[in-house]
Amino acid sequence: MIQGSIVALVTPMDESGAVDRDSLKKLVEYHIEQGTDAIVAVGTTGESATLDEDEHCAVIKWVVDYVDGRIPVIAGTGANATTEAINLTRRAKEVGADACLIVTPYYNKPTQEGLYLHHKAIAEAVDIPQILYNVPGRTACDMLPETVGRLSRVKNIVGVKEATGDLSRVKKIRELTGNDFAIYTGDDATSREFCLLGGNGTITVTGNVAPKLVHEMIMAAINGDSETASAIDAKLAGLHKNLFIQSNPIPVKWAVAEMGLMGKGIRLPLTWLTEECFPAVREAMRQAEVI
Repeated sequence: MIQGSIVALVTPMDESGAVDRDSLKKLVEYHIEQGTDAIVAVGTTGESATLDEDEHCAVIKWVVDYVDGRIPVIAGTGANATTEAINLTRRAKEVGADACLIVTPYYNKPTQEGLYLHHKAIAEAVDIPQILYNVPGRTACDMLPETVGRLSRVKNIVGVKEATGDLSRVKKIRELTGNDFAIYTGDDATSREFCLLGGNGTITVTGNVAPKLVHEMIMAAINGDSETASAIDAKLAGLHKNLFIQSNPIPVKWAVAEMGLMGKGIRLPLTWLTEECFPAVREAMRQAEVI
C-alpha cells in the first residue's frame, strides 16, 4: 500500500502553453529529494482537462522515466466516457505507471449503479492497481461510501481518494472496505484530521509547494502523533487556504513558478494568477518557510 504524501504534480508549461520537459524533470528530482512518497501524474492539478490524449500519456511516460523506480507513480486516467478511461488506463500501464487514479465521470452525472459499472469495467479491462477518485465539487457526482465498498471487492481496485472534506467518511469507508484498502484524502485543509482518523495519506496540492513539511505532517498523523502533526500543519494552513484562492491549479502553478522551479505557463480556459492575489499566496509561502 502506498502511504504518506502523494503529490498531485503540476504539469509545467512555457508561456506558449507547451509542456516543459526540462522543468518536469526538475520537479520530479525536487520531490524525491524533499521526501514526497509518491507522485500523481496528470491529475486535476496536472491539467488533465487541457492536455490532449497523446500529451496526457506522454507526460505520464516522462514522469515514470524521470522517477526511474525511486517512488511510485500514479497516473491520472479518469474520463467521463468509460471507453476513454479504459484506453488511458491501458496506455498508462504500458508506459510503466505503478497505479492509476480514476476520477468519477464528470458532467454526465451517472447513478451509483453507473459508477459501480464504470469502475468495474475499467478494472476488469486493465490489470493495474486502481484508485477511485471522488471529487463531487468538480464532477457534480458523489460516489457514496456504499459504492466504494462494493468496488473494493474488485481485486485490483485498491483505494479511494475521498475529496469531499467530510471526515465522517473515513470511518464509514473503512468499515465497508477493510484495512487492506487505502483511503486517501484529496482535501488539504482536513488532511491532518483525516489521517489521524485512520486515513492512509493525502493526494495533495499543497505538497507541490511545501513537500517536506507535508510529508512530515502526514507521517506524524498516520503514526498518531497529533501534537507534531498539528504544529507542522499550523505552518501549512495558509497554503491550504490560499492555494485555492482561485481555481486549482492557478495559484499552485504561480507558487511553483515563484520558487523558480518552472516557468509561467498555463492553458486556457485557465489563466495566470491575477496580481491582486499575489500577496496572499506569497504570505502563505512565507509562513511555510519555502521562500
